Amino acid sequence: MKKLIATICATSALCLLASCGEEPAKQMPYNDGINIIPTPVSLVQNEGSYKLNKNTQIYASTPEAKTVAAFFAAKMNTATGYQVAVSDKEVSNGISLIIDENLDVNDEGYTLDVTTENTNIKAKTPQGLFYGMQSFMQLLPAEIESPSVVKGIAWTAPAVTIKDEPRFGYRGIMLDPCRHFIPVENIKKQLDVLALFKINRMHWHLTDDQGWRIEIKKYPKLTEIGSKRIDGEGTEYSGFYTQDEIKDIVKYAADRFITVVPEIEIPGHELAAISAYPELSCKSESITPRVIWGVEDVVLCAGKEETFEFLENVISEVVPLFPGEYFHIGGDECPKDSWKNCPLCQKRIKEEGLKGDAKHSAEEKLQSYFVQRMEKVLAKHGKKIIGWDEILQGGLAPTAAVMSWRGEEGGIDAASMDHEVIMTPGSNGMYIDQFQGDSKIEPVSIGGYDPLSKVYSYNPTPDTLVAQGKDKFIKGVQCNVWSEYMYNTDLMEYRIYPRIMALAEIAWTPMNRKDYKDFERRIDNAYVRLDGHDINYHIPQPEQPNGSCNFVAFTDSTTLEFKTTRPIKIVYTTDGSEPTPESTIYETPISFTESGVLKIRSVLPSGKMSPTRVITVEKQELAPAKEIAQTTPGLKMDVTYGYFLESSQLADAKDWKTSNIKSLRELTSVEKTDESMRGVKQYGAVATGYVNIPEDGVYYVSSNNEEVWIDNNLLINNQGEVKRFSRHDTSVALAKGLHEIKVVFLGHIIGGWPSNWNDGSILLRKADASEFTPITPEMLVH
Repeated sequence: MKKLIATICATSALCLLASCGEEPAKQMPYNDGINIIPTPVSLVQNEGSYKLNKNTQIYASTPEAKTVAAFFAAKMNTATGYQVAVSDKEVSNGISLIIDENLDVNDEGYTLDVTTENTNIKAKTPQGLFYGMQSFMQLLPAEIESPSVVKGIAWTAPAVTIKDEPRFGYRGIMLDPCRHFIPVENIKKQLDVLALFKINRMHWHLTDDQGWRIEIKKYPKLTEIGSKRIDGEGTEYSGFYTQDEIKDIVKYAADRFITVVPEIEIPGHELAAISAYPELSCKSESITPRVIWGVEDVVLCAGKEETFEFLENVISEVVPLFPGEYFHIGGDECPKDSWKNCPLCQKRIKEEGLKGDAKHSAEEKLQSYFVQRMEKVLAKHGKKIIGWDEILQGGLAPTAAVMSWRGEEGGIDAASMDHEVIMTPGSNGMYIDQFQGDSKIEPVSIGGYDPLSKVYSYNPTPDTLVAQGKDKFIKGVQCNVWSEYMYNTDLMEYRIYPRIMALAEIAWTPMNRKDYKDFERRIDNAYVRLDGHDINYHIPQPEQPNGSCNFVAFTDSTTLEFKTTRPIKIVYTTDGSEPTPESTIYETPISFTESGVLKIRSVLPSGKMSPTRVITVEKQELAPAKEIAQTTPGLKMDVTYGYFLESSQLADAKDWKTSNIKSLRELTSVEKTDESMRGVKQYGAVATGYVNIPEDGVYYVSSNNEEVWIDNNLLINNQGEVKRFSRHDTSVALAKGLHEIKVVFLGHIIGGWPSNWNDGSILLRKADASEFTPITPEMLVH
């Protein structure tokens, strides 16, 4: 009886303890090890760890340090439920933030000492303390970024000694709200996350052909007219930032030690402004903002004084909103045709004595005149200009800095002339609007392929500049996030993360401390931190070699093989159920001898999963070829005029014209098109006939046309999709010989891409081949 009573008492005591105390701590695998991004210059791990508790205090040595301390105390309290307080005195078992102007680090550097007893961070500046605290936060479990209290976590940081400072002073990202708007709350969300990884510049591309996004009080039409466009789908797209919103964002960024660099694009990419004030162009013709992507040939007139008066007035309103040293003036992709044909521009060229030479045309020198004139205006406001590398054309303005985007050559040329340079070459992984996985299953993008490994491998200081001793003019590095194909902020985040973290490590960490394999490991911890900020980051999907496809035909048996862009667990099911982290792990290729459905997805150590790929696997007989007594080369094409967004609308068309075509290219070239697509007469076309399949086999089919039918089966259906980088490939078993084919083309603009710019092609790949090849004219008859 005594034993029973003792057991009951002990059990009650344990229950009471559990109800009063904390839950047992759980150790998540992604929290193992040191997970700081970017990797510090010097880090030594020591014995033991430091533990936050409900009574932890942060000592701050100056009022500025106190602001930093309060920022992080609030974050800690949100996730832990503790009451971490800021103190005016150093305390035992606390955190100390100390400004030490004699510290042997640069202005953004810091030292961080974590012991079992306390944590000490020293820096020359509040910014250094901020970065030291960000590193300390990354030593804590990733759940410290949670927006609500997390139970059952041991809030410990490993004991370390860190001395750290950035490799480059400019560590940036460019955001583009012109093509697709980024609301204020989402801009702030990005700033919160960028600060975690010590990014310190946000280049804000505020004007372009597709939209003017900043309020200018002297010119209200810029936002009344220039901020709106009617997209190809027939819907209005709009959005702009008031000056009060700009001030709010700039302050929000500054509180996180991020400087916002504004960009007002000149002299090209300004159709939105010209739409509001047509007199700014050479012809002064009424026009609308551009509704498609690409380069616009209607630009600001360099011959009119009104253009410069307009820009001076705009600049006088924009400059006070942005306290940073740089003002970006664009300068890229400015076609010179209108200047060549403009009497006023030619008069300006003559009056200024601008003569072409072997390197530059007179019109290119006119652009240099334009830029240098704006440089003087901005200098009066205390600003230095920065522009894309085209500002080198015709001669570089004396104090201009250059962003090198068309490779590294522009940056090398500018640095060689002792000009400051920010490296941001698209060809070296710095354009993170490009694909980071298989284009067949990823959301549509502008093209290109920049996986995480490519971004991480970039070194912003070319050997040629190092050899010249000019690498000191490389002031930093930036990733650009052009938003043509980012139709919402979820897609934008999907492109940015995790690649911007690779940029952070490029820009901060010394070359000899970079380690991509370890970076891949640390990403798993960082992902959980991103979860705390509700970021829609990219998770590598299972991909098939030679191009992924969600419909796999076979005749006898087939084996599906998968890979990912970085090591990651893959799970799958074949019973129709949704894969979970506990589902069968993919380790070897999966074989099928009968039809079935494979569901497959990737799993992070946190348990978060990629989207599910649903792959239909179908056993087919070879579709028999047709016996046709007499054929004529090419296909029959029926054309009707009108603007059709989907093929069902063709049923209402009354007037059709019939002709014969030799190649599929003729589907998209019934009417001439140009870069502007203004005034292009749109149409729908249906081509019919037969395609000659060269041998028996299973063929994968890919096309950007609206529809592709073979043997009366709809194989490709791109309804409602951007007609670029086909993401609806399929496969079919075909016997050698002639098969009926029908191809539907609709001339329209969906998602900013004119379908007319495609080549009408249909690509085939035999199942055992690695490359797609186009259906040639020789294969088509009717």
